[in-house]
Amino acid sequence: MYKYTIARQLATKRVITNRGEELGKLSDLLVNERTGEIEKLLVEVDRNSKLAKRLKSREPVIEIPYSAVTAVSDVFIVDEREVVVS
Repeated sequence: MYKYTIARQLATKRVITNRGEELGKLSDLLVNERTGEIEKLLVEVDRNSKLAKRLKSREPVIEIPYSAVTAVSDVFIVDEREVVVS
């Protein structure tokens, strides 16, 4: 039950860069089933964000490595240098 409460609290949190640019909102997390560690954030991209336009991704959802996360509070803050589209 506790896991679902945490998941609901994280769902749809905004994702911004360490420079304050809006990227989108959290869609899901990719978790390593063996270790339980979060590996990636799945972010629903806000097409109006400046960073999304610079990335030129046509995908509605992008993956960001969890190592890019620098802080989590009301929003996820990610290091802009680690946000790349493959």
